Parts: sequence; structure tokens; C-alpha cells
Amino acid sequence: MVRVTIVVDNTADNCRLVAEHGLAMWIQADGLNILFDTGQGAALLPNARALGLPIDQTDLVVLSHGHYDHSGALAEVLAMAPAARLVLHPRAVVPRYVLRPGQAPHAIGMPGPSQAAIDRLPLPQIAWAVKPLTVTANIGITGPIARDTDFEDRGGPFFLDSQGQRVDDIADDQALWIKSDKGLIVCVGCSHAGIVNTLAAVRRLSGSDAIGAVIGGFHLVGASARRIVQTLASLDAMAPATLAPCHCTGQDAMAALKRHCGPRIAPAHCGAAFNF
Repeated sequence: MVRVTIVVDNTADNCRLVAEHGLAMWIQADGLNILFDTGQGAALLPNARALGLPIDQTDLVVLSHGHYDHSGALAEVLAMAPAARLVLHPRAVVPRYVLRPGQAPHAIGMPGPSQAAIDRLPLPQIAWAVKPLTVTANIGITGPIARDTDFEDRGGPFFLDSQGQRVDDIADDQALWIKSDKGLIVCVGCSHAGIVNTLAAVRRLSGSDAIGAVIGGFHLVGASARRIVQTLASLDAMAPATLAPCHCTGQDAMAALKRHCGPRIAPAHCGAAFNF
């Protein structure tokens, strides 16, 4: 059985749980406890306790990318589970910024305590995902994702410097996939490589076309009408059985997904759990 529980998200299903702008998922598969992202930091541990999830028994931490809202609680997790392995791309630790007209540069990179925790981790416990990685016979990590579509972009004015001279293409963006009896279960952080590009990469790497579920952030907030229409058409062609978009998907895109995909859309928020 595969079980995926959303521990951190922008919304929560009840007052026991803390909502914050961020994402974290607890994945139980092939006998492993996998934490996919860690949220901003404040919500992960309280929510894990409320949901009865043993963070101290984490076997593997996977960072989808190095933004603060996905890596903020990493230091706390590694302190509780010092033997856990960590998978991330080398670019996950670089400084990054959002620059919008009329606003001061906003730093969105990995928090200092998270970076310090990585520096303290023994080298054998770190896997730098510069290429696809195999976790078990049924679990894989994409590593960098090819940007093949002409309608998907990184999703915002992201830069590697506060002056806006070096564009950040978020090359560290990656997804995790699991083979199950229901098809591929795909966990995504923000899909900065594009949700369609991401699913194409997962199908190619796994050798399977059947997608059972896609859970996580689709980063269609602020997306053009053209991008949303073409994304919906591509999802139709790929025919995932279940879509559970959350976090950075965006209200307009979420409404379009619900209208277009109907019962295939599953509620996704803090506390939502999916069994396969």
C-alpha cells in the first residue's frame, strides 16, 4: 500500500491543524517513511503530532526545490531523525529572489538554519540529484526536468540576485514518483518545470504511462488563460485518474481544473490522506 498525507499546505481541514503558505507530504511506501518537503517551518511538527506521524522515524527527506516554503523545517526534521537521508539538487541552496515592479526584492531562498543543517549532515547521507535517482524498485526521483513545452514557464519573476540580472530557471525543481497497482503516484512541490513537463518526465523515467494520481502544487497562480487551456488539454491526453492540486496552484486554475476535470479532482489540504 502507498499512503500520502499532506502535512503542510496553505489550507487546513480543521482547527487542529496549522495552515501556512508551504507544502510538505508524508509518504509511506515500500516500507519507507519519506518526507517530501518541509513547509516554511512553523506548521510541520505541530501538524505531524496532530496527525500521529512519526517524524523521528523519517528514512528519507526529499526537497522538491530550495524555496523557503518547502525547506523551512529541515533543521528540525534532521535533528529529530539524524539518520535520515536527504535528496536535493545542488542549486537548492543558492540565494534566490522574487522581483516585482514597484516592490523591494524579496528573498525566497532556503533559510539559514536549513542550510546549516545540510552542512552538518555526513556526506554519505546526502544525495545530490543532478540526474534521476532510484530509491527502490518502485520509487524514483526525477532530478532536473526537461522543459519541452512551449506554454509552461517557471511561474514568476524569479532571480538569483537581488538586482534582477540573473534569471533563476529553478533548475533544482524535481518530483517523486511511486509505482502502485493504481498507476503512478506523482508528488510535486511547485512544478516550476511545468506540471505537463513533470508528468512527461515521470512517464519516461518510470517506463509507465498510467498515472494514478498527481498530488501537490501545480504553480498555475497567475498563469495565462492560454497556459491553463493547454495544460488542461495535456492533462486530458495523459489521463491521470486523480488530481489533488494545492499550495501554489492558484484560485483561477483551481476553478478551471474543477470545472474541466470534475470528479477527478480530490480535495487537497493539511490533513488530506490518499491511499493507493
